[in-house]
Parts: sequence; structure tokens; C-alpha cells
Amino acid sequence: MSEAKAIIERQRLREETAPLRARILDELAQLQWDGLRYSHTVPELSLYRVVEPAGPFSAVYEPSLSLIIKGSKRVHVGNQTLVYDDSCFFLTALGLPATGQICEASLDEPYVAASLRLDLERLRRIIADHDLHPTEAPERDLVGVAVGAATPALFDAFLRLISLANAPADIPFLASHIHNEILYRLLTGEQGARLRRFALAGTNSNRVARAIAWLKENYTQPLRVEELAEIANMGVSTLHHHFRAMTAMSPLQFQKHLRLHHARELMLSQSLDAATAALRVGYESPTQFSREYRRAFGHPPLRDIRAILNSSDSTKRDSVG
Repeated sequence: MSEAKAIIERQRLREETAPLRARILDELAQLQWDGLRYSHTVPELSLYRVVEPAGPFSAVYEPSLSLIIKGSKRVHVGNQTLVYDDSCFFLTALGLPATGQICEASLDEPYVAASLRLDLERLRRIIADHDLHPTEAPERDLVGVAVGAATPALFDAFLRLISLANAPADIPFLASHIHNEILYRLLTGEQGARLRRFALAGTNSNRVARAIAWLKENYTQPLRVEELAEIANMGVSTLHHHFRAMTAMSPLQFQKHLRLHHARELMLSQSLDAATAALRVGYESPTQFSREYRRAFGHPPLRDIRAILNSSDSTKRDSVG
């Protein structure tokens, strides 16, 4: 689809979903808000409201679907930048270190979003029950994050899920059914082939996912790519190829991003100095840590942490859907 056609399609979706988004905002206005999140009792559902520009904030994004009700967001994963708004959804098919930024938000025009955690086992059951076999996908569709069209059916399902706050006795039964409906619509929609590939076992995607899981558990340890390839049961060159296709990073870059994200969180949550945080996450050289930190976050560690702490802290530090 050409860029001009894509813009027209996004505007069409925005107009079609406007009444549903307005109803969601009405439902959210009845919920308690703590300055970042709305309180809700549906499992795996998070709801956010941000009233000033926020970020860049870093996090290791877990498999999830994020839907913007109002506003827009920019996400950086490796060397890839994705921008999405209330005409799109943001899909993370596997846990990835990422940096997000909300450039515009105010009390009058807040950023509002919903995020639903993806349960891969539930996805696999739906795939099996409805015979949704994976299909071959081009290389560009192997990356573990994607932006897709947010349809009226998707917003309608989220509206019904959020509305359960008014009928808490119905949550144990209805929430699960609506959750399944959302996953089914994802699996059969434009990003369905990508999601099916990540959910099903035995593919290159899942072998790389094993390597990613090991890195997330052992990011402080020295990395030998040969050992990582053995964990993934792949050749070194094959691992490199598929790892970069899925994450937009090499394994070493992925480990570096994990270390930097975790070091930043340690400095924020435990008031560690940069040298101590660097050693804690596996760096041997504080100088190298400071150099790579500045390259990743735009400022040296001390200046970056001071800027975050001097700002309206919670929205600067949290992963906002």
C-alpha cells in the first residue's frame, strides 16, 4: 500500500472508531486513576492516562497488544522506530528491550492507552482449535514487533472488556471469552501470520525465542555466541540471521540493551551510582558503560538520572502501553 493510501486508510479507521473510543473514554472516566494507571480488575489488562509528555522511558516489553485510545507514541527497538496512534495497535510478539516516548499530552488532551498481555499458551490453543496454520512470511514480517490497523471490531472488544468494571461478577466468565476474541482477531488479521509464527513451537522463531529467554535470564554473564547457538539448536550464522530479523539487533546488541535498561532501573530504584550499576549488570569497564549509556539514552548516566528524578517521575520511569 502506498503512503498516501495508508494515510487515507488510517483516517478512515479513525473516523469509524471515534464513537467506540469516545465510549471507552467515558468508561475510563468512572475508574480510579493514580496519576498513571486506571484501576481495573480484569486480569492481564492495563490502562494508562498520561497528562504531559513522557520519556524516553526504557523497558523490556513483554508479549502484549497495546491500543491507543487517544494520542500517539514512538517506540525504538534496536535500529527500528515505530510510530502509532489511535488508528493502530502495537504488537509485541516476544520480550524485547525498547525505548518509548509520548511526545504530546496535556490535561485537556491526555494520552490514553490500553495494554493486554499475550498468553502464548492461550494463543496456541486458539490456533489449534480453529486450524490457523502458520504461513510463510517475508523477512520483514519476522520482526517481533509490529504496528497494525486498529479496527472497529478490536475497539469494540476492548470496550466490552473495560466495561466489565461495572459488572465485576461477570469478569471470571466474560473476560476470558473477550480476551479470546481479541486474540482470534489478531490471529486472523493483517499481523496474524507473524503472531502465529511466534506462538507455535518448532520454528526458527521459537528457537530464537529460546535464545532470547536465555539472554534475559543471564544478561549479566559474558556472552559466547557459539553457546547461545547451541541453546537455540541453530548454527551461529543461522542464529545471527534469524535473531536480527526478529529483533532488529544482533545477540550482542540485544544483551547490551538489556544491560543498559536494567542499569538505568537500578540507578532509579536503588539510587546506585553509575559505576556500581555498571558492574551489577555485567560491565567490566565503567567508561565503556558510560559511553554506551550516552549513545542509548542521549545523556551520560548521572545527567540522565537527575533529569528523570527532577521530572514528574512515575510517567518517566514506567512502560506505558
